[in-house]
Amino acid sequence: MASNDNMVAALLRERAVYESRGKTDRVQQVDEQLEHYGYTPEPDETDGPQGRTATPQQTADQGKPPAKKTAAKKTAAAPPAPSTE
Repeated sequence: MASNDNMVAALLRERAVYESRGKTDRVQQVDEQLEHYGYTPEPDETDGPQGRTATPQQTADQGKPPAKKTAAKKTAAAPPAPSTE
């Protein structure tokens, strides 16, 4: 049965390519092969991608002012010259 699953997965990828290129005759041929291997599409698979099901939630970062920028690092001063005393 695993080989049928692999074949169905390959056929679905092939079908997606043909569908994206508008080759409806090839899509129909792949559909026939999918049926041969016992694949039946789920009802929501044929409708395409679905939209959002819930309203977006506010996160903790929303509504806060932007963070302050940090100051650039200062380079160290040159070491003092040796004393000649």
